[in-house]
Amino acid sequence: MQQRIEELLEKKLVGKRIKMSFSDNKTFNLWHSFLPRLKEIKNKTGSELYSVEIYCDGFFSKFTPEQQFEKWAAVEVNSFESVPNEMETITLQGGLYAVFLHKGPASTVPLTYQYILGIWLPQNSNIMLDNRPHFALMGNKYKNEDPNSEEEIWIPIKNISNHPKIIN
Repeated sequence: MQQRIEELLEKKLVGKRIKMSFSDNKTFNLWHSFLPRLKEIKNKTGSELYSVEIYCDGFFSKFTPEQQFEKWAAVEVNSFESVPNEMETITLQGGLYAVFLHKGPASTVPLTYQYILGIWLPQNSNIMLDNRPHFALMGNKYKNEDPNSEEEIWIPIKNISNHPKIIN
């Protein structure tokens, strides 16, 4: 699986959010309510879509499928002026991210997360998850359930060693 480490600059997003759990997944409802209104958002910086997840501290260490988290459907903007009714703003704090390229249907993304959290992260002892939003970036190669679909999975990390740069 292709991966890279990136320093993300702060990003302003406008979109909609919903509370959900993995056992009560409302992703379809969220995107179904957001996408028809996409044209109402002013000051967009591009056409990429952001699927943002905000987990409480320790979410994965004491994970259960019923745990609630916040999920956003959003786009990046250069200003929070003129936010459409029933939409909200979120600012992604800058910081270090491990970025993974997921290839395949959207329904197989949980396998990518299993690899990241269950194999890749434990094998890299100089890093750990940071308590910042996780997100998927869906650009022009994203095609939902198409086997040729591509999206980037951005996982917040922090370097816990004395090394200035993460190698893996």
